[in-house]
Amino acid sequence: MVYKTVTLIPGDGVGPELTELTVKCIEATGVKIAWEVVDAGEKALKLEGTPLPKKVLDSIRKNKIALKGPITTPVGTGFRSVNVSLRRELDLYSCLRPCRTYPGVRSRYDKIDLVIVRENTEDLYAGIEFEQGKEATAEIIDQIDKLSGSKIRKDSGVSIKPISIFCTERIVKFAFEYAIKNNRKKVTAVHKANIMKYSDGLFLATARKVAERYPDIKFEDRIVDNMCMQLVQKPELYDVLVLPNLYGDIISDLCAGLIGGLGIAPGANFGDDMVLFEPVHGSAPKYKGLNKSNPTAMILSGVLMLRYLGEEAKADKLENAVSEVIREGKTVTYDLKNSPADPGVAGSKEMAAAIISKIKK
Repeated sequence: MVYKTVTLIPGDGVGPELTELTVKCIEATGVKIAWEVVDAGEKALKLEGTPLPKKVLDSIRKNKIALKGPITTPVGTGFRSVNVSLRRELDLYSCLRPCRTYPGVRSRYDKIDLVIVRENTEDLYAGIEFEQGKEATAEIIDQIDKLSGSKIRKDSGVSIKPISIFCTERIVKFAFEYAIKNNRKKVTAVHKANIMKYSDGLFLATARKVAERYPDIKFEDRIVDNMCMQLVQKPELYDVLVLPNLYGDIISDLCAGLIGGLGIAPGANFGDDMVLFEPVHGSAPKYKGLNKSNPTAMILSGVLMLRYLGEEAKADKLENAVSEVIREGKTVTYDLKNSPADPGVAGSKEMAAAIISKIKK
């Protein structure tokens, strides 16, 4: 009996091979899923003339849940990013990126357990830009001069940074609700409100108001540059971080560095009634077909999916299997070895097979 239909987007570069291995690992837990496979990215561009066909969006809207491999945004298509377009079209406003230490991974830190909640739709990543030398850009520069008295050089490009009460409220609420559901103790809002008083300042003021609704969860805020230093010096002081789009992107990569790299960093993008799970890393086309890439981030994104589906026991089984294989260090990819030249380096397929073996014990 099939439990759920899930949209499966294999992706580009190493995406298809890692997606295939992840599906095998998920199915090894015994969960019954029907996979509806649709293509986005380079393959879709070749076949359908667009990297993001309508049928991909239709599939996700129908199934409400998707698992996606990394996608390469084709050059010269008019798309800034297929990933950004997916989030925007489906209003997947919350990017969740857990960062947890797994014993056996090479890192300067241990016992890291952080969760990044990044707003996905606003800020400088909203894509509201005006190109240097264009007539509209000159008009914008003139208007800014008239309205604010700020002098912008005429040869500038301009990006607009919108931050709204609506989008801030829902992302901060998401962070607190996640904290409650997952027994987290603290939410930290990250901003630059000391300088950007009307955008980041609004983010902080709104976050403080939302925090008042959750008296059982500790709330604090940090300026983003100080937050970077704090995470390097004493990451154990932090729990759930909620951030505007740009800072969230940067800080999530910093936190991935604390746990050993993007190869073990899973992710998910949530809307009100849809969710898309994906690894944080890119498509790494130079490794395509070489059986070298670390499948952990993609598999752990599958763990997040199982938890979302309420399959906690199966999620635990899969995550424990991944953790045990990494801890043993015998059947892992080159980036998880002390030296990439280690003669015992395993390929992606061999590592996934070892994980499946642990699941079935």
